[in-house]
Amino acid sequence: MSEKETDILARTIYGEARGESISGMEAVASVVLNRVAFAKRRGRFWWGNSIAEVCCAPKQFSCWNRNDPNYRLICRVADTDIVFCICKRIAGRAVAGLLEDKTNGATHYHTRHVWPAWAKGKIPCAEIGRHFFYNDIEK
Repeated sequence: MSEKETDILARTIYGEARGESISGMEAVASVVLNRVAFAKRRGRFWWGNSIAEVCCAPKQFSCWNRNDPNYRLICRVADTDIVFCICKRIAGRAVAGLLEDKTNGATHYHTRHVWPAWAKGKIPCAEIGRHFFYNDIEK
């Protein structure tokens, strides 16, 4: 994986989970990697085949939506920001294949404060920090 992909993953973790524990940040990284693996098993999938494509797909990870307040933060975060440094380490481990997936193969998640339509009638496969994770949305 490229340095650019690692950077995009780190920014995604920062934008989606910077207020979470290490486990919560790792879980977001796992969802991205699970989506990449899902797409590769299928030969291609609409959300993309690479880390960069998955993270930046429209309306998938809200921090990459230009109208989301986190977009500005992920674009301007300093390399020396302590939380971003943690996100970069997690992203590096994830890209190197050294991250344990504690989400049970989840490809989707949401916070406790939002209940998207796709989660209706579904049972989370994991709850980590303030997020619920699902591995049965895409088959």
